Amino acid sequence: MSLRRPRKLMNQINVVPYIDVMLVLLIIFMITAPLVNPGQIELPQVGQSLKPPMAPLEITIKEKGKLLLRDSSSGKKAEEVSRDELVRAVKEKQENNPEQSVVIAADKSVRYEEVLNVMDILQQNQVKKIGLLAKPKGQ
Repeated sequence: MSLRRPRKLMNQINVVPYIDVMLVLLIIFMITAPLVNPGQIELPQVGQSLKPPMAPLEITIKEKGKLLLRDSSSGKKAEEVSRDELVRAVKEKQENNPEQSVVIAADKSVRYEEVLNVMDILQQNQVKKIGLLAKPKGQ
């Protein structure tokens, strides 16, 4: 019979393969890092000022389809207008101030269909920035 020594249990981890992998990854990152272009950020220039937002044009729909137009930026009272006058007046105001928005408010008793009709007329006449005005709950 042959004389063999019994095997010893090895209770240590061989870290040499892990070190090899880490060195390969380090080399890959060192080569690829200079090739990556960072994103370009456009910073604001000194002297540029932000314009305060324009007060919107308010269109109020009363009972029986009566329309009122008020320019919040001028502080004037609401004027009663027909649908044709409404489109003309809104387009005229937006020619002077293209960023001015239009908001539509309606009484509770006005049918939602009337609001949609006014909104549709404005959209067909290329009026931009149309929104709905609502009263906060509790007021």
